[in-house]
Amino acid sequence: MIKIKQAVIVEGKYDKIKLSSIIDAPIIQTDGFGIFKDKELQLLIRKLAEKRGILVLTDSDSAGFKIRSFIGSTVDQKNIIHAYIPDIFGKESRKTEPSKEGKIGVEGVSEEIIMRALSNAGVLCETAPEPQRPITKIDLYELGFTGCEDSSKKRAALLRYYSFPERLSSNSLIKVLNCITTYERFVEDVKEIEKEMSECSE
Repeated sequence: MIKIKQAVIVEGKYDKIKLSSIIDAPIIQTDGFGIFKDKELQLLIRKLAEKRGILVLTDSDSAGFKIRSFIGSTVDQKNIIHAYIPDIFGKESRKTEPSKEGKIGVEGVSEEIIMRALSNAGVLCETAPEPQRPITKIDLYELGFTGCEDSSKKRAALLRYYSFPERLSSNSLIKVLNCITTYERFVEDVKEIEKEMSECSE
């Protein structure tokens, strides 16, 4: 298992499954072109790029490059690394027919090819961060963001503080928070949020 500092962006769940057996890093799937309309996913990727950088590893067909280009247009270029698999023609074992362009995607290439792509991108020498105590839904409850009389008001203040969209779901909120901050830092930020709320109510 290879540790990588950056979060890795792939197209689908089978790509994610393949990489999960090779690398130790957050792996985010775009669900193909679903990323084009998924604002929460776009936010997550931007936050990941700002905090730890992202590595994009999509298929080598035109769809893969469209997704790669879209991500590149929404993320600061200094925070993004591109890894490429070569054009290999054939089909994945789970499919009955080849893809439209006849190229094998990330899920279908060998571990050796993926390792070479990562090496060519220059990420194998990176040092992964030490594991951190994760932020959980219980933490949100204990800190008053859920289950309390003024939870909705406090949650709104939290979303504003981090510049998150107001419709961000609880699961997505937890995911983004764990990608951009630590539990210890989050607790300190909560104190600041509560201070700002107190000042506004005076």
